[in-house]
Amino acid sequence: MKPVAIFRHSSTEGPGYFATFLDSRRVPWRPVKVDAGEQVPADPREFSGLAFMGGPMSVNDDLPWISRVLGLIDEAVDADIPVLGHCLGGQLISKALGGKVTRNGVKEIGWGAVTVEDNAPARDWFGATREFSGFHWHGETFTIPPGATKIAASPYCANQAFALGKHLGMQCHVEMTPGLIRAWC
Repeated sequence: MKPVAIFRHSSTEGPGYFATFLDSRRVPWRPVKVDAGEQVPADPREFSGLAFMGGPMSVNDDLPWISRVLGLIDEAVDADIPVLGHCLGGQLISKALGGKVTRNGVKEIGWGAVTVEDNAPARDWFGATREFSGFHWHGETFTIPPGATKIAASPYCANQAFALGKHLGMQCHVEMTPGLIRAWC
């Protein structure tokens, strides 16, 4: 099986429980340490999936790797390779698929309720879960890209997650471990 590529944009924003989940199912994965200067892979077909973690930058910043990542996401979606994004990662997916990333009304920091929408894609991703506690650390938000469906919201951020088939963009962090939280605080 091809590995899942997990893109790290900051040394303190690793895969957390997402790696634990993959390991428990014996799914191989490999980090792509963009923050350490590692090149963005040229072809998404090298991987069984792409996951994009968070980071302190904005997808609107003029960083050399952002346009390459946006192109890679677009190619992966076209090739039907699953794409997952947490926070900055969700914003990257939104922008790659035609959405916009702008300032959120407030900075959302800490644990908070995330409400799951009542629609078929939300049930596909979250099952019977109607609400969960997510970790938040962001000042920007994304719009729902064309063709995607909003599947979660919070009181302080209307767009917490969207799905487009097997592709999932989230504003909140569901991958957080105690170690990651300590590193951020």
